[in-house]
Amino acid sequence: MRETEEQAKIAAAARILERNRLIARVAIARKGGARVVFANGCFDLLHVGHVRYLEAAKGLGDLLVVGVNSDEQVRRLKGEGRPFVPERERAEVIASLRAVDYVTVFHEPTVTELLLALRPDIHAKGTDYTEDSVPERDVVRSFGGRVQIVGDPKDHSSTEIFGRVNGE
Repeated sequence: MRETEEQAKIAAAARILERNRLIARVAIARKGGARVVFANGCFDLLHVGHVRYLEAAKGLGDLLVVGVNSDEQVRRLKGEGRPFVPERERAEVIASLRAVDYVTVFHEPTVTELLLALRPDIHAKGTDYTEDSVPERDVVRSFGGRVQIVGDPKDHSSTEIFGRVNGE
C-alpha cells in the first residue's frame, strides 16, 4: 500500500521533536542498544551534498538525529536574506529523508548544548571539516563520543545554487 502525501507529511512531522522529547527517545533507543549518530546543518536548499552527508552519517550507527539551525542562527551564519526556507519547513524536508530518524531545531549559536544533552556516540560532520577542525570535538570527546567526517567533497552549497539561479 502506497503512502499518501498526507500520511508522508504526518510521518515526517512526527519525527521532528522538541529537545526534551528527543532526549527521551534517544535514551530509549540507547537502552535498546542503538548506536546514536548526530549530524547538523542549516539545510537551507536541500542538495545532493546534504543527502550524501546524511546517508553516510546514518551508515555509522543505528539512529540518526539531525539538528537544524534555527532561522535566527542561519541569518547570523549566512547573512541577511537567509534562510531561503523557514526552519519548520527545512526540518520537515530533512525528516522526510529515509536516513533520518529524528530532527530537532536548535536555537543556540552552536550545537554544544544539544550534544551535551544527547551525548551521541558519533558526531558526524561534512568534508568541509577535518576531525581536528570540528569546533565541538572536545565536547564530544568529553562524554566518550567521537567525531567522524562523512559525505562527499564539499563542492555543493545552497549559496552557490542560489547564485546560479540568480545568474551570478
